[in-house]
Amino acid sequence: MTEHHILVVEDEAAIREMLHLSLKKAGYVVSEAADVRQAKALIYNQAPTLILLDWMLPHVSGIEFARQLKKEPQTQQIPIIMLTAKGDESDKVRGLEVGADDYITKPFSPRELIARIKAVLRRSSSVQQENQQLSIKELQLDPAEHRVLIKGEEVQIGPTEFRLLHFFMKNPERVYSRSQVLDQVWGGNVYIEERTVDVHIRRLRKILAEYQYEHLVQTVRGVGYRFSIRE
Repeated sequence: MTEHHILVVEDEAAIREMLHLSLKKAGYVVSEAADVRQAKALIYNQAPTLILLDWMLPHVSGIEFARQLKKEPQTQQIPIIMLTAKGDESDKVRGLEVGADDYITKPFSPRELIARIKAVLRRSSSVQQENQQLSIKELQLDPAEHRVLIKGEEVQIGPTEFRLLHFFMKNPERVYSRSQVLDQVWGGNVYIEERTVDVHIRRLRKILAEYQYEHLVQTVRGVGYRFSIRE
């Protein structure tokens, strides 16, 4: 498995030790901090893959620290699991509202904790992949900002053509049938005629044609479409 680095921010030494042993046994690299000051220093030196953050910390609370982390561009993508003895639904909602990705109430079993960590990391990885900037030649697509640039110039593109281009750029050189494109771009639960794909392909090509890039979207006779840099 890929080495994931978990930062444990917990002021009780016995709980930190228990978490460290459980996480290390599960194959994670672990760092420990007793308060927010120590946590900030560790994050500055090496950003962790995920933070286990106790709600009740001295000086600065875990909930306030989570709020700070989610405001900073350098740390806002790091997933956070709140650890707390507070079991009320209102507390859980408050934790999630400041940006925590999950919430686990003490006491908890190591198995439950590891399962929660794996689930959060899977979700985080999926989101990061979806938001990853894509670039082919001088064509750039930024999903997070919903922008397309060609040769440094921003391209005006509709939402459906944007999703279509995003899908193709993530999967270059592969051939997809109309039904496969429909499932991937429009979703499997939506009923739309397959010819709708052709209409949006034409629109996408027309947009790309203004920059002599229409050849990237290729028709494969009798099969479907392919996005390719090969002529």
